[in-house]
Amino acid sequence: MTYPTAQTEPPSCILIVDDQAPNRELLKDTLIDNGFRVMTASNGTEGLRILEKTQIDLVLLDVIMPGKSGFEVCREIKSNLLTYLIPVVFVTALSDKKSRIRGIRAGADDLLTIPVDRTELLARVRSLLRLKHRTDELERAESVLFSLALTVEARDPNTRGHCERISDLSRRLGERMGMPAEQLSALRLGGVVHDIGKIKVPDAILLKPGPLSREEWVVMREHAVAGECICAPLKSFRLVLPIIRHHHEKRDGSGYPDGLRGDDIPLTARVLQVVDIYDALTSERPYKSAMSAAPAIRIMKEEVRNGWWDPDVLVAFEHLLQEAGPEIRSLHRPVENIH
Repeated sequence: MTYPTAQTEPPSCILIVDDQAPNRELLKDTLIDNGFRVMTASNGTEGLRILEKTQIDLVLLDVIMPGKSGFEVCREIKSNLLTYLIPVVFVTALSDKKSRIRGIRAGADDLLTIPVDRTELLARVRSLLRLKHRTDELERAESVLFSLALTVEARDPNTRGHCERISDLSRRLGERMGMPAEQLSALRLGGVVHDIGKIKVPDAILLKPGPLSREEWVVMREHAVAGECICAPLKSFRLVLPIIRHHHEKRDGSGYPDGLRGDDIPLTARVLQVVDIYDALTSERPYKSAMSAAPAIRIMKEEVRNGWWDPDVLVAFEHLLQEAGPEIRSLHRPVENIH
């Protein structure tokens, strides 16, 4: 009996962009001799066209070329969401400090000077490819979690689009409040996966049209901790985990799972929970109709007076709604005057 052999990853594909044929051939021969796949382009425009159509793992890029310069090509690569993670190495005769600074500003990951030392070339390429492969694995892991979160959302047709709305509005609210970039990224990710722990909640509870019993609430409340456990192995989610675990806490300590009070609740969780509550109030459910903005905000202000939500976050959110109005595509309806 024969067994299928394990499939191995194809060799990394490297794109060489250089208008000088001898330079292209020298780099190409060196890389092919060491097991890499190679594609070449004689100018920047051709190189960018190849990147649009082919899975490239690393780019070796000349600086001085007719048409688009290497600096321009690098900026285009790094400003494109589909290619910005591809390592770019300038291979150039330019070695002055000014050129190196321009390369860094353009987003280059490394710079090699001509004539290129074969050993140094292979060492730099392999080092950057190892980092690229780890980044690819991270992206695949995040994609799996996002797919799982959207699967949870799809179980309830009444929450369709909820994750996307929470992700978008939470990030925009954090941005308006001046939060740092890493927290904005955590809000964007947290908006998608904050309820991922509901994968463990049975449909009979998750989709129940009426109030939950005491026993059912115990099961429902476990989703915050379960979601944290699901996402914990991913180190890039370090700042997302507090959002997942604590987005149901209340400032008076009556929330779950840890009964945190006041500012002990992470700010990112306080931001997301305000958006989450607003979205719930303005969404239609089997047991209620969708509210418009004004009554939803009035209810949330009353809940602030009861000690549930952060008043400063709600004020910032109210201003965001007023300023952005119908331009916020994630809202269910245009925002009327909510004062």
